[in-house]
Amino acid sequence: MRHDEMIGKVQALAQLPDRGSAERAAHAVVATLSERLPSGLARHVAAQLPPDMADAMRQAANAGAVSGAHGSGTSGERFGLTVFAGRIADRAGTDEDTALRDAAAVLEVLDAALAPELTERMAGALPADIRELLPVERASEGAEPGR
Repeated sequence: MRHDEMIGKVQALAQLPDRGSAERAAHAVVATLSERLPSGLARHVAAQLPPDMADAMRQAANAGAVSGAHGSGTSGERFGLTVFAGRIADRAGTDEDTALRDAAAVLEVLDAALAPELTERMAGALPADIRELLPVERASEGAEPGR
């Protein structure tokens, strides 16, 4: 999926007023997502994104590996939905409720843009509370039976 198409879809899904807001939201979400995912998986996701979104994801993953936040650089930071929303809000200059809405929109666009097996791996690497932001059919993967 091309960059302009992705940003347009994020803008529409999140009901953002302009492309600049959609750009900020998309970059904030992919950067925060890259901190949460194992670094190898984050690099695989970045490889399937348009260049500027991939750069945002790689920069955050590299910063985490350099700072030691990723330990050996192989596993993502452990944090849940509250920290996820807070980091997105800080990066995008919004509040946490808006950040969650924007994250759901960006994750839906990523779900459509990435290879299905990569999206499944990404969903499997996220905790249940963040996975709830994924499209319904993806969010339920890996959940306990009866949920």
